[in-house]
Amino acid sequence: MITLSVPEMMCNNCVKRVTNALNGQNMKFTVSLDSKTVELDEGEDRVPAAIAALDEIGFDAAVK
Repeated sequence: MITLSVPEMMCNNCVKRVTNALNGQNMKFTVSLDSKTVELDEGEDRVPAAIAALDEIGFDAAVK
């Protein structure tokens, strides 16, 4: 499991946008608004795709 920090995620609408973006990449993940993180149930090879998908919707993300 890989954790991404998404510090700009502030509300449930943000969670919905993040969820939709990662679902569009067919990824398995868990989003936490409280910790402002996304836990990817994917290999490291999928991290660039996840970060790119979040960047496309305006969220900076980095491996925590």
